[in-house]
Amino acid sequence: MDFIQKGFIGKNNTWRYLLTITLVFIGIQLASIPLGVVAFFQVDGDMEKFIEAGETTFMEIGINSSLFLFLMIFTFMIALLVLFLCVKYMHKKKFVSIVTSRVKIDWKRVFYAFMLWGSISVLSIFVGIYLSPEDYTWNFKPVPFFTLLFVSFVFLPFQTSAEELIFRGYLMQGFGTLTKNRWFPLIATSVIFGLMHGMNPEVERLGYVLMVFYIGTGLLYGITTLMDEGTELALGLHASNNIVAAFLVTTDWMVFRTDAMYIDTSEASVGAEMYIGVFVMYPLLLLIFSKKYGWKNWKSKLFGKVEIPVIDEK
Repeated sequence: MDFIQKGFIGKNNTWRYLLTITLVFIGIQLASIPLGVVAFFQVDGDMEKFIEAGETTFMEIGINSSLFLFLMIFTFMIALLVLFLCVKYMHKKKFVSIVTSRVKIDWKRVFYAFMLWGSISVLSIFVGIYLSPEDYTWNFKPVPFFTLLFVSFVFLPFQTSAEELIFRGYLMQGFGTLTKNRWFPLIATSVIFGLMHGMNPEVERLGYVLMVFYIGTGLLYGITTLMDEGTELALGLHASNNIVAAFLVTTDWMVFRTDAMYIDTSEASVGAEMYIGVFVMYPLLLLIFSKKYGWKNWKSKLFGKVEIPVIDEK
């Protein structure tokens, strides 16, 4: 039974999917209350300042950046918990079934993807710093930096895992069982993933051309999931991408403004590096994975029909 077919296990009425996504959304809203409380006390209960902060970012009123990052991640931790409970008790199936088609999670795949993309990301950033040192300011402060490092490596994987298991796991299977094909889940989850990131401040600053990056990244994660029959590679890629972005370089217009090692002070713009990443590096990653894991039958795995499997209820 392949990864998409795992979606037929358990109870999969459409209303269960709609209710689960609704509950996950409600969970995220409720989990954002601690951040709101911290922000409210930060402005000494001044409602006008609180509302203004909410319209931009709460960090602008002086909340510690690592605390802000953790409280943001906390909302995804609750989302992941709600998803787990819904899959187990509403859909009546094992949570691992939305993670992988394998009997258990292949952590070697997760760590391989994490190290591979992490190494490429770190190398590309330092090359950029070497080529344009005037665009970067050294920002290393031991206590804030190592606090950020701890939060990034320990808690950020909850955020990235929540996104991957909602989009490439739960919704990928849900759309697959609904449409009985593979191309629609791949496109739909990638577009929704991109649109979700459309609320990030960098999109407001740089424009919707960034959708090329976000939707392209969603396609990368989706293709690896379908070809590899599990989300392990996508989990590793997403985690390394966000962790490196959090602790190595920050700007004053990113969604996460952190106590990173460097501050990018260059004028905000969309450069060739975004297109190189999406149209050169992403295909290269897929080629590396395909060689390492022996991917075959690309056409059927990405565009073929989904056959309803014979499921042994025992």
